[in-house]
Amino acid sequence: MDAVTKLASQRAVVVFSKSSCCMSHTVNRLFIDLGVSPSVHELDEDPRGREIERALAKLLGRNQAVPAVFIGGKLVGSTDKVMSLHMSGNLVPMLRNAGAMWL
Repeated sequence: MDAVTKLASQRAVVVFSKSSCCMSHTVNRLFIDLGVSPSVHELDEDPRGREIERALAKLLGRNQAVPAVFIGGKLVGSTDKVMSLHMSGNLVPMLRNAGAMWL
């Protein structure tokens, strides 16, 4: 859990994902399209990936741990939550408040 907390607080937007996960790709693409450069941690390419994935599953309260998005060091959730925030107009202000975008 400490590894997740440390990594999640290092940048304004942090995404824990897997390189083969289409939902991870979707979330990452959204951030890039918004002009945000998220720090992406591909768990299937990280030696600590399984440990981090277990910690994320606990935090999210579900078996599917990726993608897991942190904004401003706080857990936002997975694709459904990020997309919901975006569709409601709340994602961009959240990204601005975290210092991830300036426009």
